[in-house]
Order: sequence, then C-alpha cells, then structure tokens
Amino acid sequence: MFETMIDPTGAADPVAAAGAALAPRPADLAGLRLGLLLNTKRNAAELLDAVAERFAQQYGTVPAARHIKPHINDPVAPEVLADLVERCDVVLVGVGDCGSCSASAVTDGIALEAAGVPAAVLISEAFRTTADAMAGLRGSPGYEYAIVPHPVASLDAAGVTARAGEVLPGLTRLLHGPAGPGDQRGNGADRSGAGAR
Repeated sequence: MFETMIDPTGAADPVAAAGAALAPRPADLAGLRLGLLLNTKRNAAELLDAVAERFAQQYGTVPAARHIKPHINDPVAPEVLADLVERCDVVLVGVGDCGSCSASAVTDGIALEAAGVPAAVLISEAFRTTADAMAGLRGSPGYEYAIVPHPVASLDAAGVTARAGEVLPGLTRLLHGPAGPGDQRGNGADRSGAGAR
C-alpha cells in the first residue's frame, strides 16, 4: 500500500471531507435515464457502450448522455458533471485500465455521488490498489467499483462483448440497492471479475 498518494488528476483540492456519502440508490432500474462518462483508453467506449445496450435490454434504461473526457487523467469537467446530473438518473464511469485513468475514474464516480447521482465505476483488476488509494484521498475509503479482468485495451470485438456480460452484474449491484446518504459501500464485496470491490 502507498505511504503517500500523489493525485494524478491534478485537482486543486484532492482531499474530500472524510466519510463522503453515496447518492441514494433507486429501488428499481427500470426505465431510468443512463449516462456514460468515458475516457479515451482503447476499448473503454466500446465496453461501456456494450454494457449500456445490455442495461437497455434488461431494464429498459434510456440513453440520456454520453461524454468522452479529452484526457484519461483529467477529472470530469464542471460543465460535463452538471450535464450528467441534470440529464441522468445513474451513470457508468470508466474504464480504469491504467493507473492514472483508474484514479481519475474513481474521482469522477465520487464527484457524481457527491452531486446526488449514483455512479458505477469500472476498474481493471490490475489497478485496484491505485483506485483504493485514490478513494481514500478523496475521503471515501472503501468506495466500491466493479472489477473487470485486465487488460481491456487488447480485447477484440468478441472479447469486449463477452466482457460486457461478465461485468453487468457488478455494475448493476452498484447502481441498485439500499445505499444512500451516510452509507458506505464496504470492503466485503465480491472481488470476482463480474463483481464489485
């Protein structure tokens, strides 16, 4: 574990208030407006687009907003955050498939939660330590995210499709359920590729 974490997102104030709360979770995902916050890692858009299609098929979610960040390590821009908050009921974030983009994805998920929108962040298995350290730096130790086997960037189209099915249950669990103000997702979650951390 790190003794010191340097924030790779370059944010001016990297330390959030301790014990940052999660946004209230919807009782049902049916018909909700789904947003995507993507980075420029190879296959990130393809994977989350495939997951979004599965959400639409299974729950009838409606595509509401889709933003691609210009750089993998930038935190979500204020105007993009505002758009996601206004137009979406839940948001998928990712893919964290390197150290900087994993730290940035966790930062974005926590920012969405603080703004009142449930977020599910997708992180590659190889960068869990980075994601956990960034969550602690942002005042949300134990923040959960869905885990995808590493790597994502080298997957072919069939691999992306298969991986979308594998991660769907973990992402679904993160967006749906009893979590709300004052609740923290703990460390006892399923750590499998289809689960969440």
